[in-house]
Amino acid sequence: MFTLFKRVLIGQPLKSKDLGEQKLNKTKALAILSSDALSSVAYGPEQILLVLMALGAVAYWLSIPIAVGILVLLVALVLSYRQIIFAYPHGGGAYVVSKENLGVNSGLLAGGSLLVDYILTVAVSISAGTDAITSAFPSLHGYNVLIACLLVVLITILNLRGLTESASVLAYPVYLFVAILFLTIAVGLYKVLTGQISPELHTSFGTPIAGLSLFLLLRAFASGSSALTGVEAISNAIPNFKSPAPSNAAKTLAAMGILLAILFSGIVFLAYYYGISPKAEETVVSQIASATFGRGLMYYIIQGITAMILVLAANTGYSAFPLLAVNLAKDKYIARMFTVRGDRLGYSNGILFLATASILLIIMFKGQTEHLIPLYAVGVFIPFTLAQTGMLVKWLREKPAGWRVKLTINAVGAAISFLVMIIFFITKFPQVWPVLIFLPLIVLFFRSIHKHYEDVGDQLRISSCEPHKPIEGNVFIIPVAGITHVVENTLNYAKSLHPDQIIAVYVAFDKESEKGFEEKWSHWQPDVRLVTLYSQYRSIIQPLTKFVDTVEYKAKESNFQVTVLIPQFIPKKRWHNALHNQSSLLIRAFLLYRRDLIVTTVPYHFKK
Repeated sequence: MFTLFKRVLIGQPLKSKDLGEQKLNKTKALAILSSDALSSVAYGPEQILLVLMALGAVAYWLSIPIAVGILVLLVALVLSYRQIIFAYPHGGGAYVVSKENLGVNSGLLAGGSLLVDYILTVAVSISAGTDAITSAFPSLHGYNVLIACLLVVLITILNLRGLTESASVLAYPVYLFVAILFLTIAVGLYKVLTGQISPELHTSFGTPIAGLSLFLLLRAFASGSSALTGVEAISNAIPNFKSPAPSNAAKTLAAMGILLAILFSGIVFLAYYYGISPKAEETVVSQIASATFGRGLMYYIIQGITAMILVLAANTGYSAFPLLAVNLAKDKYIARMFTVRGDRLGYSNGILFLATASILLIIMFKGQTEHLIPLYAVGVFIPFTLAQTGMLVKWLREKPAGWRVKLTINAVGAAISFLVMIIFFITKFPQVWPVLIFLPLIVLFFRSIHKHYEDVGDQLRISSCEPHKPIEGNVFIIPVAGITHVVENTLNYAKSLHPDQIIAVYVAFDKESEKGFEEKWSHWQPDVRLVTLYSQYRSIIQPLTKFVDTVEYKAKESNFQVTVLIPQFIPKKRWHNALHNQSSLLIRAFLLYRRDLIVTTVPYHFKK
C-alpha cells in the first residue's frame, strides 16, 4: 500500500541512464532557479518602506535613491557570479570558491550559511506567499502557519517527482508573474504620465526630512537588499543545465538580473508615486494592484499569481540545497546519504531534509515573514562576501588574461557585500545575533563529521588496521524461550556449522519453570548443553548478558570466537509483529554493540 501511494505521489522510478534527460534548458532553468530572486520584488521594496516609515510618509522619496544603490549592488553581484560560473563550472558556488581560495573553514562557513539560507528561502517564500493569500482573503489570516506548512508539503511532493517535471509545472506561473508585473508597472506608469494619479499622494523628491540619519539610510539599504537573495543559486546549480552548462548558466544569470532590475525599479517607483505605506494586513504589491486596477477581477488575478510565485520561489531552495549538500557530502562534511539519488533521479534525502527544517522554522516563527527576512538576508550576504573575496585571491594568484578587470569586478562585489553584511549586523543585531552562534556551531559540526569519516576510513583500510588474532574455535550461545520449531530451526543451523560447543540458555522467572524446562530439554536435545538462569526481577537481558560476558572472557583465553544465535519467528503479515513481545530484537539491540561478539538472527518464517 505504501509503495502504491508513493508511486501515485512521485511517479514510477527512472533508470540511471535517463539522468541526461533531467537537465534543464535556459527557459526552464530561469523559472526554477530565478523564482526566488524574482519573487523577492514582492517584499524587497516593502522592507525599504518599513524602515523609512519611522520618519513618516515624507521620507518615502528616499526609496528611489536607495533602490538605485541596490541596483548597483545587483549589477556587481551578477557580474561577479558570472565569473564564478566560468571559473568553477562544476558548481558549488561560494562553498567551492571559498574552500579552494580562502581555506577549509571559510568554505565551511560559506557552505553552512548557504544551507541555512536555502532553508530560510523556503520558509520566507512560503510565508510571504501565505501573506499574499491572506491579504486577499483576510478571514484566513489566523490559519497562516497551517496554510504555509501544507504548501511546503505540496512543493516537496512536486520536487520529489523530478527536476524536469517540476520545472515544466513552475515555468508557467513564473513567466505569468513576470508578465503580470510588467503589465501592472506599464499601466501604472501610463496612469502617472497621463495625470490619472494625483501628485499630492506623495511628497516631492528632495523634501527635507526631520530626524534623518546615515544609520537609518544604511538600515533601509540593507533591508531592501533582501531583494537580491537568490542571485547565487545559479552558480550552485550549474550541473543541472544542459550542455554547454557554464554558457547556459551565465545567460540565465544575465536574464535573471535584467528582469529583477526592471521589476524591482518599477515596484519601488509606483509605491513612491502612489504614496503607499506598508500595512500589517496588506502587502505593498497588493496596494499597488488595488490602486492600478481597483478591487476587481484583475486585482485578484495579480494577488493569486503573486501568492503562487512567492510559494514557488521556494523551489530555488529545493534546486540548490540538494546540490550544495552533495558537494559537502562528497568532501565528507555532512552525511553520505545526501549523495544518494532517489527513484526520480533527484537527491530526495536533501529535499526531504529541507522540507522538514523549513516546516519547523515556519512553526517556530509563526509564519511571520518580517522576522525571517533579516536572518535570511544576512545568511546570504556572508557567502556573497566570501565568494567575491575568494575570487580576488584567485585572480591575484593566477593572474590570467584580463585579470585586472576581473579583479575590479570582484573587488566591488566583495566591498559592497561586506558593507551590507556589516550594516545588517549593526542595524538588525537583535534579529540576526543567532547567526553568530549557530554558524560557528555548524562549522564545528562539519568538522566533527569529517573527523568521523576519516577515522572510519583509517579503520577500514587493511593496511592500517591492526592484525586480528587467528580464531582457534567457535562457541555458539542460543537464547531459548521454549521447545518450538523456531528453536529447533536455530539448533539445526548451529549444528550444520560444526562449532566446538553449543550452549542453549534459558532464563526462568521461577524455580518450578526452571526445573520443568531442564527435564523437557534433557529428553528433547540431550546432546546440546543447556544453561538455565534464574531471574528474580523478571529480566531476560541482565542475566543473559552477564552469562555472555562470562563465556566471552573464558573464550578469549583460548582464542575462541563467541557467537550468539538468536531464534526469531517472522509473522506472515507485518502487523502481526505488534501482537508479540519482540524479545529477540531487544536481545539483539543490547548485544550488537558489545565488542568481539558476533550476533546473528536465525529467522523462521510462518506460513499462515
